[in-house]
Order: sequence, then C-alpha cells, then structure tokens
Amino acid sequence: LHGGFIPYGATFLMFMEYARNALRMAALMKQRAIFVYTHDSIGLGEDGPTHQPVEQIASLRLTPNMSTWRPCDQVESAIAWKHAIERNDGPTALIFSRQNLPQMDRTAQQLADVAKGGYVLKDCAGTPELILIATGSEVELAVAAYVELTAKGRAVRVVSLPATDVFDAQSAEYKESVLPAAVTRRVAIEAGIADYWYKYVGLNGKIIGMHSFGESAPAELLFKEFGFTVENVVATAESL
Repeated sequence: LHGGFIPYGATFLMFMEYARNALRMAALMKQRAIFVYTHDSIGLGEDGPTHQPVEQIASLRLTPNMSTWRPCDQVESAIAWKHAIERNDGPTALIFSRQNLPQMDRTAQQLADVAKGGYVLKDCAGTPELILIATGSEVELAVAAYVELTAKGRAVRVVSLPATDVFDAQSAEYKESVLPAAVTRRVAIEAGIADYWYKYVGLNGKIIGMHSFGESAPAELLFKEFGFTVENVVATAESL
C-alpha cells in the first residue's frame, strides 16, 4: 500500500480461490497488483477436476475493477503484461495455459488493436456470415476451423477477445467494427464455463465451453471429450 513496488504473484489458476478475499480487496481498493495464473483449464490434465479451473475465469471477469487477460500467444501476453504494468487504478489477472500454443500472424493494425482487448484476427471479404470468438488456447481452434470453413466457401471472421473488460470499454464504433450487430450467427469457444459468453453470442448463438467440472485424463483426451476440437467447432458453425 505504501507504493514504490508493484506486487505480483503466480500460481495455478485454480488456487485463486484461496486468495479470493485478497483479489476482491485489491479490486475494491484499486491496488496495482498483478496476479499471474497458469494451468488455466481442463488442459491441466491428469490432476483432475480438483485442479482444473472451470468457473474461475468468469469469476475474475465478473469482479468489479479486475482487469482479466487470457492471451493466445507470446504477442498477446506481452501486450497484456504492458497493460498490467501501466494500469495504476486496479489489479490485473493474467491467465495462461499449461500447453504450448502457436504464434499467430498479425498485421501492424491487428497488433495495435490487441491493446483494445478484442480484435479481428482472421477475416473474409465483405460482411461475414459467421463470427468465431475465442480466447487463449482456443484461438488456435478457431483459426483452424476458419481455414476449413473458408475452404468450403463460407464467409467467416475470427475474433480474439483476450480481455473482455478492456474490449467492453472501447467506443461503440470500434465494438461494432469487430462484432457487427447484423451478424447474429456467432460461436464462442473457451475452455471455461460456457454461460459467460451469451453476452457476446446472444441467446441464439452457440458456445463451446464447459457445462460441468472436468475429469482426470491427459489434456488431449479431455479436449476431445468436452468438444474442443476443430471438427466440433466446424460442425457447430455449420449448425448455425
């Protein structure tokens, strides 16, 4: 509280539960604390549902004045860290996967737009007929599904949304440019609790997310079991 230092700590995302009061008070007191969380989903694997966070990402996002980032690669991670360091009126949670993730290609404009919390990562000519929204490790899935759907002649957009609170604070014009209201066919993909995403996909959209606790098994088997596959994303998109 005296200033001079920026406090930070790191642990598994699941263990934010043990620090719930500290997280809430940091947000309430507008303290510049940085919480670094790893092993962010069922991708944790064999430790099982006791250690696999499901509702924790949504819980952090729903905490007033907590800025929450779930980056998909090194670039988004660096921008998230910059945001956390520069923010001086509240805490930031940085959420990372256990598994390795690919680096995404970006234009200079896309790179600048990462700092807005959400941006168009892949796009089509003209107005898209479908928007795939993803964060963190699931952006890779969305991009792979985009490639497959585009090859089938579909007009698809991929939106990476690493920080929903930052995106929500942008101008109405910018948010409309990323998620145009006229495009109602939307699929959100995140290996966390599904219900959070209705605010972005609408009641008629689809969400590939968690509706239960996880299980104990290798990550690749769990992702397949719970529908986090390219095949399921494509099938869900085509159902719309």
